[in-house]
Amino acid sequence: MKRSLKIAASVIVFAGFTVAGYTYWHHREYYPSTDDAYVGAHVIRVAPRVSGRIVAVDVHDHQRVTAGETLYRIDPTTFALQVKEARARLELAKQHVAALQAAVSAARADVSQAEVRLANAESRARRQQALAKRGYTNTQAVEDATDAARAARAALAVAQANLQQALAQQGPSGHANGEIRSAEAALGIAESNLSDTTVKAACDGTLSQLSLRPGDSVTLGQPNFVLVCGRHWWVDANYKETDLARIHPGQSATVTVDMYPDHSFHGRVVSINPASGAAFSLLPPENATGNWVKVTQRVPVRVEILDTDPRYPLRVGTSAEVTVDTVDKPAAGTGRASP
Repeated sequence: MKRSLKIAASVIVFAGFTVAGYTYWHHREYYPSTDDAYVGAHVIRVAPRVSGRIVAVDVHDHQRVTAGETLYRIDPTTFALQVKEARARLELAKQHVAALQAAVSAARADVSQAEVRLANAESRARRQQALAKRGYTNTQAVEDATDAARAARAALAVAQANLQQALAQQGPSGHANGEIRSAEAALGIAESNLSDTTVKAACDGTLSQLSLRPGDSVTLGQPNFVLVCGRHWWVDANYKETDLARIHPGQSATVTVDMYPDHSFHGRVVSINPASGAAFSLLPPENATGNWVKVTQRVPVRVEILDTDPRYPLRVGTSAEVTVDTVDKPAAGTGRASP
């Protein structure tokens, strides 16, 4: 009897292990999981667009900020003077263009006057020619009138040439004038530089690595600290290449962050990296060497977190575990670009 019980117990235990193993294998087959995953978000390296000395820092390290909030201010004195200079140059350009327009008006008047003189000279020449045919005047008078008409015609040509020269110097009128456009562009650049002395947050998020103080000097384009945007969060899960055949953009996923082991986030697969994690590393593996050993590669799969919760704030670079539901068949077109 005891022997039969032992055999029955062994059979039950074996069956239990078999069922458990099959269940585990089945679950792993349809719900691939990895703990080689890390939280990510958009990270902005805050850098000034102008160089200068800091006169005020309005925030501190690890502070939460909103988009458009002032972070720090650069001494605006030089840039304000540049704005004044650009405005003065614009006024001078407008005055110069106005003078050129006056010159054009004067040249038009000269043309009109030359046209009138030419008409009078030609009329006198015709009268003298008519009188000469009737014998009422001499040849010298006819020649003088003809020469006067030629001189008036030449004067008109000179006036027309002067008008063309004045028009060329003036260029297009109003704001289409090149000189005015150039001065306006210089003023716009100066005003933009003055505006850039106030550095503002580009998104809602949290500051990190901030150590600036009033009196520090900053350089154009050189990052000073980091702003972690808190609107979009994702996890880059490094799956084995053998799992990728079942993973597709649009599938739902479950994300557990190590910081909050009792809380799960819902996610969605948004993209799969076109290369393995080692392909673009600083020292990629040389698979053609004689001591090659085949190693299963891992490929980053980006999973967007859909239900962020302020009670469970996420941190860039922290560890996570991701499980993808491959039974979930995404509809065509549900996958989208990585956030």
